[in-house]
Amino acid sequence: MKRMLLAVALMMTPLLAQSGPDPNEQIQKVVVLKYADPRAVENLLGIFGVQTRVDPQMKVITLSGHRANVTTAEEAIKQLDIPGAAQKDIDLTIFFLLGTDNSGPTGSPVPADLQSTVATLKSTFPFKSYGLLDVLSLRTRSGASASTSGQLSQGRLTTFSVRSAALENEGTMIQLSNLNAGLKIPIIDKEGKTTFMNTGLDTAVVDVKEGQKLVVGRSSLNGPDTALFLVLIAKVAQ
Repeated sequence: MKRMLLAVALMMTPLLAQSGPDPNEQIQKVVVLKYADPRAVENLLGIFGVQTRVDPQMKVITLSGHRANVTTAEEAIKQLDIPGAAQKDIDLTIFFLLGTDNSGPTGSPVPADLQSTVATLKSTFPFKSYGLLDVLSLRTRSGASASTSGQLSQGRLTTFSVRSAALENEGTMIQLSNLNAGLKIPIIDKEGKTTFMNTGLDTAVVDVKEGQKLVVGRSSLNGPDTALFLVLIAKVAQ
């Protein structure tokens, strides 16, 4: 009798194994978030091999792919969707500083709170004079993109944008992805058409301490005698 029961059990084992879900089955799953911004979470899900779609207003992420991958991505979302991941406003300010050895205007006087930053720049880039060309400010939310621009004389434009912002180290560090900032200078061709030469920087990731004055880039203007410096300040809005 025992041998018969053992034989039946052995025959049922493959059947039980076959009855489980196929890890390679293509499935879709809708995940509703309580705290985290779905756009910020989406940026972290690419490593799991799933396709995603988000609805920020409904705080929903749709996952598509192999069952095993979707399940893994869903577990990752559970770990990210915690009360501390609630959206916060982040204020970003970027200063466009001009350093030059040429005579002529360099913009407005450097603000008092940037004098120490300019002193540090002078130790490495000893231009004869520094001035403030423009200041751009914007407010974004963790996980959201934002952009702004300014108008200068002679048709020149200043631009500033980030794809997303995130808080790190319990909010003491702010990480910005795909930061772009610079100066657009108009160029008129022989046919009278205007195009813009972009002078600035694109960087994939910038980490800045809250309240820190961070020099995020330098680019040459009109040769080596003039340079544009970009100084960033990021703060969590209260």
